[in-house]
Amino acid sequence: MADWKTRSQILGDVVFFRYGATEVEKSFNEVYVWDIDKTYLDTSWGSPRELIKTALEKAFQKRNIPGTSSLVSALKVSWEKQHGQMKAFPIYFISASPPQMETRIREKLEYDEILPHGAFFKDNLKNLKPSRLWRLNKQVGFKLQSLLQLRAKLKEDVRQIMWGDDSESDAIIYSLYSDVCARRWPEGELISILRALHVIGEQADTILDLQDQIPPHDPVEKIYINLATDTDPEYYLKFGRRMVPTTNTFQAALDLMQDGRLTFDQVVRVAQDMVMNYGFTTEELESSFDSMVRRHILGAEFVAEFVPLFISQDLFAPDFKTSVEAKPVSERNGKRVYSLEGVHEPWLPERIDYLHEFR
Repeated sequence: MADWKTRSQILGDVVFFRYGATEVEKSFNEVYVWDIDKTYLDTSWGSPRELIKTALEKAFQKRNIPGTSSLVSALKVSWEKQHGQMKAFPIYFISASPPQMETRIREKLEYDEILPHGAFFKDNLKNLKPSRLWRLNKQVGFKLQSLLQLRAKLKEDVRQIMWGDDSESDAIIYSLYSDVCARRWPEGELISILRALHVIGEQADTILDLQDQIPPHDPVEKIYINLATDTDPEYYLKFGRRMVPTTNTFQAALDLMQDGRLTFDQVVRVAQDMVMNYGFTTEELESSFDSMVRRHILGAEFVAEFVPLFISQDLFAPDFKTSVEAKPVSERNGKRVYSLEGVHEPWLPERIDYLHEFR
């Protein structure tokens, strides 16, 4: 038996590796869920050739999405300051890469000084058969099942902050996961949606069984989508303002700072990492900030406070101003920002059309 099979829990094509203590999981109030492929690491496995190439890469050959290592490290530091270093940092990773890659991906995460509490992989090499090749890029069933398996391990009122990208239907997957947890769809309609999204047979049955095992509570607090394939950000308004599409890690860091999860100094370090190690320019950082204001994500108070500070760090030009005036915050809960004045898109729509690409 392959070594990975002795170290993992296997349910269908979902393979879970646990790295932290089981008894700690029920104590997490907040959990970070991070997709690896094109969200944390710059990986590609859209064809059999790419899958094999990615599987053979050594840990040091795996490239980060610019700034992601710094961002996760910053979130870890924030968590430890709040809860103490003896508490495990509650982060889980999901990858459609095969479990044979788990050792090298774990080595890469350890190199970045990140040890997740667990990681999910897709047993995808068995799909390298003519009759099953279509399954290589069908991730809805795999990821939805993974998320529900994770949900069953966590406390009833846990909050989850989630990262994905636009290459694997992550916006649909995370939103549908939220719906499944909250029981927003009758079973018959849910089955129809799953079938339309190529989730069939035993995997659909497993998802329905897992739904029965979890509490009727929506754990999803925020969703960040890395626009790896340059999808129009406007498309994601159909999923509600809870979902934040970003063109780079700096934009995600800005929103996390506005919500009180990161400090200004931590965001500066993310930006400096992107400039020094990935060739980002002052103009690109300014454009990224301006886009977040134009899309009504950053509020007026935030802009007024932090633009001068970014200028003082030489990350923005001395004469930088946003192209539009930021709107004041109209609703917040503690430090979390939920709406801006004059912005009418809902935080979470009553129904999301999962089966059509238009907004």
